[in-house]
Amino acid sequence: MRYLDTIKVPSSQQVPPAVILYPMTNTMRAIRQTALGGPEVLELVEIERPTAGPGKMLVQVVAAGVNPIDWKVREHGYWFRPPLVPGWDVSGVVVDPGPGENRFQAGDEVFGMPCFPEVGGGYAEYVAAPARHFARKPAALDHVDAAALPLAVLTGWQALTDAARLQPGQRVLVHAAAGGVGHLTVQLAKALGAHVTGTASAAKHALLRDLGADDLVDYRTEDFTAVDPVDVVVDLIGGDYASRSLRVLKPGGVYVAVAVPNDVDTVRAEAEPLGIRATSVLVTPDHTALERVAGLVAEGRLRPVVAETFPLADAAKAQELGETNRTTGKIVLTV
Repeated sequence: MRYLDTIKVPSSQQVPPAVILYPMTNTMRAIRQTALGGPEVLELVEIERPTAGPGKMLVQVVAAGVNPIDWKVREHGYWFRPPLVPGWDVSGVVVDPGPGENRFQAGDEVFGMPCFPEVGGGYAEYVAAPARHFARKPAALDHVDAAALPLAVLTGWQALTDAARLQPGQRVLVHAAAGGVGHLTVQLAKALGAHVTGTASAAKHALLRDLGADDLVDYRTEDFTAVDPVDVVVDLIGGDYASRSLRVLKPGGVYVAVAVPNDVDTVRAEAEPLGIRATSVLVTPDHTALERVAGLVAEGRLRPVVAETFPLADAAKAQELGETNRTTGKIVLTV
């Protein structure tokens, strides 16, 4: 990055001068997706830096999370059209809170999921987005760990609280429990008072037990449909897992699909005669939920697991690693 000088703030609000800096120019480095396709369509470019304005806060990005939606958009596009700057997980420092903003001021450390399901622009040195898409960064986390949280943790939170309406004492089955969304969903379900079963390869069971999972199924050698009946299934895999998951749900249970795009019409038709509700989640920004998450982090009840970090310039390599579906936890870009 290129900087001119530190922001001057009142002495009562001083922060380390190495953290809060003005940019030297009106441009920034960013990863731009120029077309649909493989990792080769991602390129490091110099583009115009966004600015704060009515309803938008400018944040200097210190770290950016990498999620499956990033490479799915890169390949399939969905409702997005290149060229675009990918990425929806960021942790960084407020440069300009914008007019009328009262929750944040310049120098505050924040984390958030800007703009999803619109273009977020997280793979860049700066993002501009509504202040209500951000919350204060948990003090116990550095920016890399904080950047691993927003999209994944909000997905898990909204799947459990909004879609499933999870109650204390209920039983939850989480598929792909060691993945980016999965390992956080396990912890959230435990914090909400549930009994949690997860599917994952045996090598990841020790970590998941440490994160609070009660029961674990090695999907390579065991049939998850043999577990005790559950109240909620959070399906992070899809495919035949959808129909198979209905076999383990109690009457009145809830199947929650987490995928993009989400189409649960087929499984819903199978679920209704069984007295099971089938639904899906498309995550949206929620600063109140992020504040709840920050509280869980402060209480020691939730922690992100970072599999690997890459510099911004290596975003294509980061996505290639993510596409193997063999990582534990999240991949993060350092900016």
